[in-house]
Amino acid sequence: MSRLTELLGVDLPIVLGPFGGLSSVDLTAAVSTGGGLGSFGLYGYSPDRIADTIARLRRATDRPIAVNLWWPRGDEVAPSDVDLAPILDATTPLFAAAGVARPTVPATFLPALDDQLDAVFTARPDVLSVVYGVPDATTVARARDHGIRVVGTATSVAEAVALEAGGVDAVVATGMEAAGHRVSFLRDPAASLVGTFALVPQVVDAVSVPVIAAGGIADRRGVAAAFALGAEGVQVGTAFLRTRQSAATAAHRAALAAAGDTDTVLTRAMSGCLARGIPNRAVREIEAAGAIAPFPAQNWLTGVFRAAAAAAGEGDLLSLWAGQAAALARWEDAAEVLGELRAGLPNGRG
Repeated sequence: MSRLTELLGVDLPIVLGPFGGLSSVDLTAAVSTGGGLGSFGLYGYSPDRIADTIARLRRATDRPIAVNLWWPRGDEVAPSDVDLAPILDATTPLFAAAGVARPTVPATFLPALDDQLDAVFTARPDVLSVVYGVPDATTVARARDHGIRVVGTATSVAEAVALEAGGVDAVVATGMEAAGHRVSFLRDPAASLVGTFALVPQVVDAVSVPVIAAGGIADRRGVAAAFALGAEGVQVGTAFLRTRQSAATAAHRAALAAAGDTDTVLTRAMSGCLARGIPNRAVREIEAAGAIAPFPAQNWLTGVFRAAAAAAGEGDLLSLWAGQAAALARWEDAAEVLGELRAGLPNGRG
């Protein structure tokens, strides 16, 4: 047993990346039951939905589970802060293509974090991971009181140091190769694009808590490299996202299967925050029109046509999140991915 596996209560130092909007109970439970730490992204979830999700996870597996929340950066906009009419005008063709009407701006874009945290602490997952910031001392103390480990996410050494100072139990060092959102919080994400190979050893040298490497890890070779760099665990997203247990649509999984090393881009088009994915019609048209509202307004806006597109299996209107190692994600079952990753652990150990 390693320091990280003991901390998390798992057999394998392998963490499922928490997919905001693409998590599934089946995939999270499969990774946890297989000996890793299954994670579930709770972005945008109401307290009732959080309680129901964690209850479903507990029914699906008796092993440790993690849930993930987005920490407010302080620059999020409310509906009253932004005029979305020009953005809605520019994206009208995308709503039409998805077969949905132009939406009415809601009273709020996101549930309150405090309400989400109350629901999490009541449900008591084993691990709470956060992105986009350092959890405050009260949150960390509440987690401790409920027997919940806290994991923070860093895209730079300075962020890792800040997270350790804030009392987290472990740090995910996520390189720019990773799929989805660049979760920087001390500097603009575009100024924090450090690769995994450079970031992980520097974070390991800078903090005393266990470091989990993320970004560009999709097979046994990536796992071996991460441990050679000093990481005590790995977090893997894209390889699991391609499996049938994930909530990704068939169109999304097909795009992952076809992606090469240069087939992803960093874009703010789909959410207003910088994120890595496979470009499609939605990304190209939004960027060409400059129709990008601040977060979370943009994420709400595109979410309307993305939901309809997902139901229709229309990949050209989805957020096709993918990492740079998507071409290495070859497996269709979560157990196969876990087996491949386990083979890269030092001496095959947990």
